[in-house]
Amino acid sequence: MADLHPANIKALTEAVLNSEGISKLEIRHAVEARVAKHGGATRQAEVLPDDLIAYVDKVAFHAYKVTDEDIENLKASGYSEDEIFEITVSAALGAGLARVEHSLNLLKGV
Repeated sequence: MADLHPANIKALTEAVLNSEGISKLEIRHAVEARVAKHGGATRQAEVLPDDLIAYVDKVAFHAYKVTDEDIENLKASGYSEDEIFEITVSAALGAGLARVEHSLNLLKGV
């Protein structure tokens, strides 16, 4: 059963970051990388639009504090609800992958 996990993680990552969506692929990749780096994962730094930084960081560090006002601010910056959803899922993926990477490194003794 454990052999299925890497394939499932790869499929999830592919679906979130590389499937057709409303938001740009570059943005989804940058969001995932930023949040994963915050979690201690190794990622190459990618440029994130300034108007997303505060929101993405809030999702990364204090997701429970995201408010309707945060969403309205992004909508006022021109993001649709679908784009905001995809950005949020990309951030959640980055956080989750960072935890997986960290856990695997602990098991390896790194």
